[in-house]
Amino acid sequence: MSLQEIPAGPLRQGYTTGACATACTRAALLSLITQEPISEVEITLPLGEKVTFAISSCSFNGEQATCTTVKDAGDDPDVTNGATIGVTVSFNDTLEVKFFRGEGVGIVTLPGLAIGVGEPAINPVPRKMMTDVALFLTHLYKRNKGVNIEVFVVDGVNIARKTLNSRIGILDGISILGTTGIVRPFSASAYIASITQGIDVALANNCREIVINSGGRSENILRKRFDHLAEFAFIQYGNWIGETLEKIRSVPLEKVTMGIMLGKAAKLAQGELDTHSGKSTWDKKFIHGLAKECGYSDEQCAPILELNMARRLTEIFPFTEQEPFFRTLAERCYAVCKPLVPAVDLQILLIDANDTILRF
Repeated sequence: MSLQEIPAGPLRQGYTTGACATACTRAALLSLITQEPISEVEITLPLGEKVTFAISSCSFNGEQATCTTVKDAGDDPDVTNGATIGVTVSFNDTLEVKFFRGEGVGIVTLPGLAIGVGEPAINPVPRKMMTDVALFLTHLYKRNKGVNIEVFVVDGVNIARKTLNSRIGILDGISILGTTGIVRPFSASAYIASITQGIDVALANNCREIVINSGGRSENILRKRFDHLAEFAFIQYGNWIGETLEKIRSVPLEKVTMGIMLGKAAKLAQGELDTHSGKSTWDKKFIHGLAKECGYSDEQCAPILELNMARRLTEIFPFTEQEPFFRTLAERCYAVCKPLVPAVDLQILLIDANDTILRF
């Protein structure tokens, strides 16, 4: 989930799975109506921008049509970049637009998401985009019919294993996502959305205690300690501590445990709520001053200023619950976070490079 190195030159935007599915819906429905192959289509994104998509395959007969396109996420490190998104359409006699789950599209199994349990994991905005296309074309071509839309993603089950979908109850495939239709390069919006969705799912399943952590490694450690909690109670905040706490403040959670690696803790203690290396760095002088406050001598504190990584603080101070430095570091992290979630029982756990956990 970490951000990748930013390429040189201007960053190129891409398009969401929802925009791709909408393009395929338009192409497939046009092919079904006209009984002709479609090689490209233009769609209108939610903010009004018109975009042309190349259709990579198109097949049709008198009953249905199927079109695919290859998702281009631009310069965003998206796991679905290059995925083949497809739609099969057919008519129905209900005058309604109905959505169906094809291979590689997930199914919703837990409450708390915008889509109900048992429904294909196709989010509301993509559903509206596809519905608008279907209603427009059936009206334009005077077809007094409803439309069945089946969305599929080639190899979507394997792609989904690289996401956190299963955590929030989306199984056996990916989600068809997008609120603007556009993927902004290196945007944090998708990750932050997964944080808020994860918390919503936990609440919808009557969970009032969650464990927030920076990523897969720290979570694996914490799950062993908090084995009484369900998988959806563990939320990965990545680098977005501030946004995670903002969401927590807005919902009726009772207890939150934050597991944090030393590198992020050193930044958080000085008030940095976005811990990505491109946004903040750990301040050696601040940490040096923290150690001095604990009563350590100049000789003991001097090596801090020579460290290249905060996780190496364990080379200077023993990583134990009795060690004043790490106790003070945890207290500073708590002091930064607690005012942001005043109604929550908050606990801070420090984690070192050897996967040892300290609780204060």
